Amino acid sequence: MSKLVIVESPSKAKTIQKYLGPDYQVVASMGHVRDLPKARLCVDVKDNFRPKYTIIKGKEQLVKDLKAAAQKSDGVLLATDPDREGEAISWHLAYLLDLPEDALDRVTFNEITKTGVSEGMAHPRTIDMDLVNAQQARRILDRLVGYTLSPFLVKTIRKGLSAGRVQSVAVRMIVDREEEIRAFVPKEYWSIDAKLTAPPARVVFPAAFYGDESGEIEITNKEQADAILSEIQKEEFVVGPVKKGRRSRQPAPPFITSTLQQEASKRLGFQAYRTMRAAQELYEGVDVEGHGAVGLITYMRTDSLRVSEDALRDASEFIKGRWGEKYLPPKPRHYKSRAGAQDGHEAIRPSTISLTPEQVKGSLTPDQFKLYKLIWERFISSQMANCVLNTTQANIKAGRYIFKASGFNVNFEGFTALYEETKEDDEKAGRDLPPLEEGMKLRVRELLPNQHFTQPPPRYTEASLIKTLEENGIGRPSTYAATISTITMREYVTREGKAFKPTELGEVITKLMKEQFPKIVNVRFTAQVEDDLDAVQRGDEEWVDTLHTFYDDFDKTVQKAKKAMDGVKIHLKEDETDEICDKCGRPMVVKHGRFGKFIACSGYPECQNIKKIVKPTGAECPKCGGNIIERKSKKGRVFYGCDRYPECDFVSWDPPSKEKCPVCGKVLLQKKTKDKRLYCVTEGCTFQGKAPKE
Repeated sequence: MSKLVIVESPSKAKTIQKYLGPDYQVVASMGHVRDLPKARLCVDVKDNFRPKYTIIKGKEQLVKDLKAAAQKSDGVLLATDPDREGEAISWHLAYLLDLPEDALDRVTFNEITKTGVSEGMAHPRTIDMDLVNAQQARRILDRLVGYTLSPFLVKTIRKGLSAGRVQSVAVRMIVDREEEIRAFVPKEYWSIDAKLTAPPARVVFPAAFYGDESGEIEITNKEQADAILSEIQKEEFVVGPVKKGRRSRQPAPPFITSTLQQEASKRLGFQAYRTMRAAQELYEGVDVEGHGAVGLITYMRTDSLRVSEDALRDASEFIKGRWGEKYLPPKPRHYKSRAGAQDGHEAIRPSTISLTPEQVKGSLTPDQFKLYKLIWERFISSQMANCVLNTTQANIKAGRYIFKASGFNVNFEGFTALYEETKEDDEKAGRDLPPLEEGMKLRVRELLPNQHFTQPPPRYTEASLIKTLEENGIGRPSTYAATISTITMREYVTREGKAFKPTELGEVITKLMKEQFPKIVNVRFTAQVEDDLDAVQRGDEEWVDTLHTFYDDFDKTVQKAKKAMDGVKIHLKEDETDEICDKCGRPMVVKHGRFGKFIACSGYPECQNIKKIVKPTGAECPKCGGNIIERKSKKGRVFYGCDRYPECDFVSWDPPSKEKCPVCGKVLLQKKTKDKRLYCVTEGCTFQGKAPKE
């Protein structure tokens, strides 16, 4: 007989089994096994919010198998993820398997490596009920809010809507930003830019108008710009005081969950769910050639910047070996986590420093490789020496006016030899200035006045939204991917490029929530609820008391809102159509059902005429000659298929192009990759693909 070890996923089980050997049987629970049923509230508010958990539908046989395996084993160890959700899964498993409450049957692994697994197995403990209760409180709170507000939205607006503590605040942020943009009034301003040389050097360098000796001058209109320009054109450009200095740049800290999501969005174009999926795979273990199943990174749900001393030592040795001792800082870097951060796990880092991205590339999927490379480089660079820049700043006089020029060159590259953090507003790459000395006369190559207008605040991108949510203490980094997925799937917001724009539906819901449930969409209130849940996790607050504090006031607000909106039905312009019912002559409107949108007669139930919503692409099906139309999956993802389905089963995630195949004459599809390559899917066609026409 052997001991039974239960983890969440098969890949994690496979990796851990390799390290534990034949004395252990490692199996997967496939995530949660017990939860609140989807169809009902299943929270007894009157009985101190007692939850009524049931085995998740479809997992009954899995639970039977786990029970059988537990009975045959010499003991059970619960090795689910080392966080709130993982602790709750272990607690539910312990209940189903009838394990003693005081049993030392809980083990956790910060990294799925031989060392990490051995360390975890050596320190079994009891289940942490503070963590469990924090998860229960959050789950019940979200259930109460969702199952109360969602029916209210359905009754007031339409079917298929939902609300939540975090998602509703996220939508409000996007809506508020859109209102700021609409209300923004551009303000005109001008700049005067000079392109200069310092003879005998021929290198052209820029200088920007500053003002005069009394200070900076703001140029607000063309007349003022022309007047200044006419004066300057008569003057000689002479170098004034030149200031030379040296500036050090420190590397960015290693990743935590939120910064990983932000950087992967900016640098790789990954949406949060894509980042977390690849990170989960890297943590749980992948088959690396020559090494077998290996967990390549530490646990990816963390907001701590703490790094183990062993990892710091390994990083220093690697840096010294590859770049030399001068690329090391005077002492290992320790980064300070933000206030209120949970310190249960290290920062996200490679588990084995020596496994470089290039070494494991052949064993990883493209997404896994890109993310591992990002994590590996970010961590290694965080332990490298500062980048040192030589800087030059010069005042240039043109009569009574002053221009400013600045430049830099790299004195020592330091950490930038490996990695530089992506900025939201990327700074323009600077260049060095030619040798300038005070009193030197310059030659003007070009003198240009330029009109500008102040810009409204930018729409939120996924990266900036995550950053703002974190800064305001809204939700937790581990939930951001699910939150963003929900608000896009519900069509409260849409993506325009990388930016989020609210839909009419999102704006209407936000307005309604502001009027009827102001606390739920209040940033400070939502952040306070998160703090209260963290207090439960620390053992400072009772979870039932926390729920009472929230729910008692919330319930009063709900009853007031129901009374205020009784009989009110909000209609959306986006649900209107120009189509007239061919059976009764009344307008057709957009309806929302289980399987998505459709068009129905506004005279329902007297008239029950309905039609599918078809979005033609204008392209011909390569299989049967029918029309390719745009469709949506159950999760809201756009795909393309033949309008003759089910007779024709042609489907594609890639959209059809306007170009025809030069070989067979059929439609070409366009890859959603950066190169947007065109390709043919017609069976037997020999066309190799090409780049699209510009």
